[in-house]
Amino acid sequence: MYASIRQIEVFGIEMPLVGSFTSGGVTKAVTKCVIVRIVDDEGCVGISSIDPSTRAKSPHTAPEQARTLRDLVVPQLKALRTNNLAAITRRVREISPGQPGVAAAVELAVADLIAHRRGISMLEFLGGGARERVRFNGWIGELSPDEAAKEAAVWVARGFCSAKVKVGSGVEEDHDRIAAVRAQVGTDFELRMDANEQYSLNDALTLERAVRGYDVALFEQPVNRRDLDGLAELRRLGTTPIMADESVVDHESLIRIIRADCADLVKFGIEQVGGLVRASQMLATARAAALPVVLGHGFGLDVSTMAEILLGATCDNVVDGLECVGPLKVSDSVVTKPLDLSSGHLEISNSIGLGLELDETKLAQYQAF
Repeated sequence: MYASIRQIEVFGIEMPLVGSFTSGGVTKAVTKCVIVRIVDDEGCVGISSIDPSTRAKSPHTAPEQARTLRDLVVPQLKALRTNNLAAITRRVREISPGQPGVAAAVELAVADLIAHRRGISMLEFLGGGARERVRFNGWIGELSPDEAAKEAAVWVARGFCSAKVKVGSGVEEDHDRIAAVRAQVGTDFELRMDANEQYSLNDALTLERAVRGYDVALFEQPVNRRDLDGLAELRRLGTTPIMADESVVDHESLIRIIRADCADLVKFGIEQVGGLVRASQMLATARAAALPVVLGHGFGLDVSTMAEILLGATCDNVVDGLECVGPLKVSDSVVTKPLDLSSGHLEISNSIGLGLELDETKLAQYQAF
């Protein structure tokens, strides 16, 4: 006898950040996220969170996705049996085909619930782990060279081995930022460079040539997401490995990137591609194409972060240095035992499900929509 969905709760969260962050030319001090909690008729609970990017546009903003969940999805899912994850996720996609984050939120919560019912960890639910410990990648915003160097020093002091440096401020300013960070961290620290689509092909190539002496590990999404020819040309003319991020939105786009031979690596997160199962399938496709994957997203709460950590632990093709470091950027948490990523690494736990429980007091404190 399978249990059925008894209750679905949707929480619209506004979580203050630790200071402000500039990414892709946008500065923010608060991140807006959606928490979903599903309870079956035997009392088992599953949770999830989705965390739209800084630059999310309609209909992908957190308030819009929360509204869709409450008004359209919840009424259609009550009393459905929880045993068929694929059927539930398919139903949500039919209800809201233009909001993949909505399906991702429901799918993860149901997967967590199923894992709890079976008494297994989410890692076991996903097929088991390829590693017992994961490492994280730091993040340096579009800061002045001096400020960027100071932030880099903090990541080194914490024990991190790599960091992403945001660029897009102009070739000269970006060069100076990269130079200052490299001078601060020395030669044994990995630097990644992320433009968030802000460059033309010519300017991206100019910057790539300007920073060749600083041993940049990869150049993330230098040009517009639709310009696969531009990515391919930059890869042909440059020497820095090129990573596609915003160009990756689903399985089909991943296949286009592989066929275009325009990237040395790809990056995506669970919400970005529409769910846990799809992300897992895409990891397998990328591995088959010998295309390494950087996994993660920028400002996630503990729940979505843990999901990406566990997904990343399942595949040896995932690059060491996960980019799901959102819990380090927010001022608080909505779970009872927050993740501690401060040392730059985490031992993989075999806790049941995601291993997290929502904090009722914090949910009430930060619920805003």
